[in-house]
Amino acid sequence: MRRGAIFFFYNEAGLVDEYILFLLGKLRPFVETIVFVSNGDLSKSSEISVRSAVDEIVIRENTGLDVGAYSDGLKFIGYDKLGDYDEILLLNHTFYGPLFPFSEMFSEMERRDCDFWGISGHREMVPNPFTGQGSLAGHLNSHFIAIRRTMLISIAFRNYWESMPPIKDYTDSVLIHESRFTKFFEDLGYTSSIYVESDGYTSKYPVFIEVDETVSDRNPILKRRLFFNDPIFLEQNGIDLPRALRVLKETSDYDLNLIWRNILRSSELRNLNTNAALMSVLPDEWTKGDGAAVDYGKVAVCAHIYYTDMLDEILALTENIPVPYDFVATTDTTEKKAEIEAALAKRPGVKNAIVRVIEKNRGRDMSSLFISLRDLLIDDRYDLVCRLHTKKSPQVQSSRGNLFKRHMVDNLLHTRGYVHNVLDMFHGNSSIGLAIPPIFHISYPTMGHSWFANRPKVEEIARLLKINVKFDESTPVAAYGTMFWFRPRALRKLFEHKWKWEEFNAEPDHLDGGLAHALERLIAYAAQDAGYTTQHIMCAHQAAHNYTMLEFKLQKLASLMPSGDFPWQCHLLSEWKKAGYPLASSVPETRTPGTQTSVRHSLAELNFAAKSSLKFRSPTLFKILRPIYRGTRAVLKPTLRVMADRVFS
Repeated sequence: MRRGAIFFFYNEAGLVDEYILFLLGKLRPFVETIVFVSNGDLSKSSEISVRSAVDEIVIRENTGLDVGAYSDGLKFIGYDKLGDYDEILLLNHTFYGPLFPFSEMFSEMERRDCDFWGISGHREMVPNPFTGQGSLAGHLNSHFIAIRRTMLISIAFRNYWESMPPIKDYTDSVLIHESRFTKFFEDLGYTSSIYVESDGYTSKYPVFIEVDETVSDRNPILKRRLFFNDPIFLEQNGIDLPRALRVLKETSDYDLNLIWRNILRSSELRNLNTNAALMSVLPDEWTKGDGAAVDYGKVAVCAHIYYTDMLDEILALTENIPVPYDFVATTDTTEKKAEIEAALAKRPGVKNAIVRVIEKNRGRDMSSLFISLRDLLIDDRYDLVCRLHTKKSPQVQSSRGNLFKRHMVDNLLHTRGYVHNVLDMFHGNSSIGLAIPPIFHISYPTMGHSWFANRPKVEEIARLLKINVKFDESTPVAAYGTMFWFRPRALRKLFEHKWKWEEFNAEPDHLDGGLAHALERLIAYAAQDAGYTTQHIMCAHQAAHNYTMLEFKLQKLASLMPSGDFPWQCHLLSEWKKAGYPLASSVPETRTPGTQTSVRHSLAELNFAAKSSLKFRSPTLFKILRPIYRGTRAVLKPTLRVMADRVFS
C-alpha cells in the first residue's frame, strides 16, 4: 500500500524524546510521507532530530489538541491529493512502540476488507461518563487510525473535518471527535476494523485496562498514561502494568529505557513508582551465582562515622560488598579519624581508605556528604556509591530507632548474595540512578504526611538548582534515614552546588524545615530530573514485616469506615477533609457512647456518608436530589435534635 502519515506531537518545552524518533523510524518502511504536526514550537535540537526522520514539519498554535493537528495535517497534504494514497495514518505521541514489529500489524490489516481501522478500540459506555446521560458510542481510539482511499476521497470525509466545532479541552476532543468519528462514518455505510480485537477481552478499553493481556497477544503499543495515571484508577480496574513490563522484557526487544527517559519528566514520582511497581524484593542468595565475573565499575562506600562505637557494625555490613571498594569516611574529630583509619587497615575488601574530618558539626550526614565529599563525587571517579552513617536516633525509644536502622541497612547490605543482586540490578538497568529502602512506617507517622514542614524548603532549593519535576502531593519518594545506593551522575546537581556549612542547622537543632531534612526529600527528585528512576529495594524478611504491618494498618483504617471499595473510601475521606473534618471537631473527647452528642454524631456521620456515596457514584442523580435533600434536612433537623434530647434527658 501507498501510505502517508500525519503524526501529532505536543510537549510544553518542545522536546522530542528518543521514543518518538524510534517510533517514526520503525514506521518509515511502511509509509511514503510523514507529516509531523507540532502544537507549539520545537526546541532547536529537537527540530534537527525530527527533520532527519520525517518529510515535513508543520508548527501550529497549541489549539484544538490532536483534532486540530490532524485537521491541519490533512489540509497541508491537500484534500485533492489524499486520493494519491491507499491509506492515510493519523497517529500521535501518546503511546510507546512498536513493541512488536509493525509488519505484523500491517500485514494483518491489509488482509481485512474495511474502509478504516485502528490499533485499538473502546466499547460503548452507558451512561456516557462525560455527561452522565445517554451513551458513549463504541469507537476506534484516536491515537492511531488508518483511513483508506474510499473514505479519503469522499465529500463526507472532507466535510467532517471542515465542519469540526472548536475543540477547547480533552472532553471536547472525546465527545466531538474521538467517540463520534467511528459511528459517523459507519452510519454512512463505511466499515471499520480493530487490530487488537475486543472479543477476547472483557473491559471497555482493553489496551489500557487489560494492558498485560494485550501485550501478551503482541499488541504493538503501550499507552504513556498508564505510567502517570492516578493509581486509584489502576487499583479499581485491576490494571497490571508491572506484568505487562515483565512480558515485554521476556518477549519484546523494545528498549524500556526509551520509556523511562521520557516518562520521568512528566510524572509524579510516587504515581510512577506505584503504577510500574518500581520495587525489587531481592533474595539473600546471588541469583546469578554462576561464578561469572561482572564488571560493576568503581564502587565506593561513603559513610559518616559520628558514633565510632558503631564502626564495627558498619564495617561488618560493608564486607557484604562482593567486589573491592573504596571506603570514604567523614567524622568530627582527629581522634575519631585515627580510630577509623586503624579499623579500616584491618578490613578485607577495602581497596582505598579515605578519612576526612568535617569543618563544622552542622547538618550531620547530609552536610558531610554534599560538602566534605563533594570533590570525590562530582568527577565521575565512582560508578556506584553506598551511602551510610552511624544512626542511633537518641531522640526516640531505642526499639523504634533500632527498627528504623535495621530497615535501612538490611535493605541495602543484608548479605553478600543480596548485595550482588543489588549490583546486578544497577548493572542490568542503566536507567536506575537511586536505590532506596521504601518509606519506613512502623511506629513512625510518615504515611501520607512525610513532607512535614519541609516542602517549602524543598521547592526553594529545587528552584535554585533548576530541578524541574512534579513533587508528590503528600508523601514524597525519599531516601528516609539518608542511607541509599546511588550513581553520582544521578545526583550531579546536588553535588555541583557549593553548599555552605552555615546553611545547615547547628546542633542539636536538626529540625524539619532545615536544609538537611529538605535535601533528604529532594534526592529522589534530583535523580528524576537527571533522567534516572528510583528503585525501592527490600530483602525478604523486611518485606514480610513491612507488608504485614502495612496490610494491618490499611485494613484497620478501612474497617472504621463505611463499607465500600478503595476509590469510594478515598472520596469519602477527601470530602471530609475538604469540609474541615467536621465530625472530629464536633465530638468532645470526654463524651462517651449513650449521650445526645453521640446520637447527633451518628446522624451526622450517616448523613455525610450517604451524601458522599451518592455524589461519587451518581453525580447526575445527586444534582437532581440535592435541592429536595436540603429542604428535607431543614425541616427534620430540629425534630431529630429534639428526639435525641428527649431520649437522653
